[in-house]
Amino acid sequence: MLQIDNLTAEIDGKTILNGLTLTVNAGEIHAIMGPNGAGKSTLAYVLGGRPGYKVTGGSVTFQGKDLLDLEAHERAALGLFLGFQYPVEIPGVSNVQFLREALNSQRKARGEDPLSGADFLKLAREKAGLLKLDMDMLKRQVNVGFSGGEKKRAEMVQMGILQPAFAVLDETDSGLDIDALRIVGDGINRIMRRPDKAVLLITHYQRLLDVVKPDFVHVLAKGRIVKSGGPELALELEEEGYEAVAA
Repeated sequence: MLQIDNLTAEIDGKTILNGLTLTVNAGEIHAIMGPNGAGKSTLAYVLGGRPGYKVTGGSVTFQGKDLLDLEAHERAALGLFLGFQYPVEIPGVSNVQFLREALNSQRKARGEDPLSGADFLKLAREKAGLLKLDMDMLKRQVNVGFSGGEKKRAEMVQMGILQPAFAVLDETDSGLDIDALRIVGDGINRIMRRPDKAVLLITHYQRLLDVVKPDFVHVLAKGRIVKSGGPELALELEEEGYEAVAA
């Protein structure tokens, strides 16, 4: 589904990704772990098409297409979802309005008919219930006045509504208490653990991986993947630290 070959990228003239190679197949969940400054968020932003990140070498193929040749909205329409470490606030725009416009925009790009208001609200209620988020929250402005946990749950509702083929989740566990962590983790499992979908889960900690059990764990350091393994690698990192494991 996703093939990254020898990817190099920089921001403000500083190289962050330095020859990163990774393959993610449909039906797989991959976890990326690594020290601060290793390039984890840069990888997420490059895949999502965030401005300011310059790809200087390598290639990324997604769903058989050159991902780097597509604009951000085209990547989304193709089935790529980017979950942010710090979801942004959008004053003046309700979650319901934002999500319906986003969904129907993607449906239009795929040649599908838009959802009616009634059908969309039915879908939104279903996905909000999955994440234990009150529908009244979705009537509020996007992330305005939300706690950290509410922002992450609202973002997972967004993922459930858009139903992407591939989700890049950048430290989704950041700022979550124990209960919110399990709710969000269960939401990821229910929405994305399917044979036709895949997830790239960026995290610092084992605790999310206890809920969203990955098929593969990779250690990213100095802009490239330096070690890969199964779920046991995350436990090894938790006990011994990055330096000892990646040496």
